[in-house]
Order: sequence, then structure tokens, then C-alpha cells
Amino acid sequence: MPTIPGDWTITLGAQGRFLPEFEGASRFRFEPLPIVSVRRAGKAARFRAPLDGAGISLIDIGGFHGGLVGKYKSGRDAGDYPRHLRGLGDVDATIEAGLFAEFWPGDWFRTRIETRRGFGGHRGFVADLSADVVVPVGERWTLSGGPRLSLADNKATAPYFGVDAAQSLASGLPLFNAKGGLHSIGAGLQARYQLTPRWEVRAYVEYARLRDDAASSPLVTRYGSPNQTTVGLGLSYSFDAKLW
Repeated sequence: MPTIPGDWTITLGAQGRFLPEFEGASRFRFEPLPIVSVRRAGKAARFRAPLDGAGISLIDIGGFHGGLVGKYKSGRDAGDYPRHLRGLGDVDATIEAGLFAEFWPGDWFRTRIETRRGFGGHRGFVADLSADVVVPVGERWTLSGGPRLSLADNKATAPYFGVDAAQSLASGLPLFNAKGGLHSIGAGLQARYQLTPRWEVRAYVEYARLRDDAASSPLVTRYGSPNQTTVGLGLSYSFDAKLW
């Protein structure tokens, strides 16, 4: 029986990012996040945009990759922002699970789509589409970036942007039946710097402009902004190990 190679490259690190206090907010909060990835030793790390979901590739044919993907979406606690979210209630954290597909027509350009279904704070479907130009600059720098587009159905939009009768009475906001559609459009830019063969620093900015009912929600028009920006900085270290 053939054995499975036991040599792997493990990448560990940490990043911090500033992002809107809640989706649709105009003010920012700080969020620390871990960096964790595992790949076969000797295999180059695959490009990853900052907001990509965590994926497991099941199909690798030429420039096409596809497989399973997951993403975590933080909950929204009304008590943390009483001025803006009073009477709107909490929204639980959500695990989104689904499929991804990406295509590299060349070494410098990637397109990717993720379709995910939520479990928790929302139970709807979302789709994220992106394209990135990936350009090495010298021996240590890599710059990348491109456009972004997100879609969301009714069930994925209403918990965050809708206002029902009870919430309207408690918050003073008008009733609003938030429906799905084009959720946002935007763009991202990332810079990676290889300090040593094992240490890497990366910085990024991602901008999204809310659209359709997400932008028209009274929560956004009265208290927030349709302009949503995330800025992050991370440091990681890679090493080889035997996992079994």
C-alpha cells in the first residue's frame, strides 16, 4: 500500500485589521486574527486574496482549481453599539460553507467565485466574485489587486439590514423589508514582502460600496455609510514538520 508523505510546510502568524464596527457602519473597530495554513513541503504557497474563504482544493487541472470553502462572519451585538443598534436585536455569528472555483489563464491573473450558504446569524446564500492581477516586483515584493462583486439573497440580507415592526417601534427607524440582490461592488489591493525564506509581511486594503437594499437600509442611511473599508497588516512564519 502506498504511504502518504508526511513532510508538510506549516505557516503560522497573526494579523490585525481595522474594519467597520458592523456591516454598514461608518466607524471602525480593531480585530486580531490568526494566520494558519498547511501545504505539502516543497510546494509553493498558493496565492490568496485577503477576503478569500478558507478552501480545500479537490480539483486541480491546469489553471483550474475547485473545492470546498468556508468563511466565518462575526455576530452583531446591539448592546455594543446602543446609539446605532438600539432596539434592533442581536445577530448571531455565522458559518458560511460552500464551493469555490478559480481559474488562472496565466501566471499573473486569477479569477475566483465562491458560493456559500449561511448557518447561524443568517441562513441565506451569498456569492463572491473577484479578479486579481498578481505581479512580482523584484525578488521579495509581490503586488496584487483587482475588482470585487458580492451577491446575497433575501435571507442573507434581511438580518443585517431589515427593520421589522417590533424593531421599528423599539428603535425609531422606519419599517424596511430588506431584499437580496447586488450586495456590494469594490476593489482590493495587497502587498506582500518576503523578509526571509520563512518570514513574510503582508498589508492590504479592501473597499466595498454597498448597493441595492443594503445601501438603502435606514440603518445605513441614518447611522452608517455605504462605503466599507478594511485595512489589515500581518506577519507569518513558515516551517517544515512531520504531522504523522
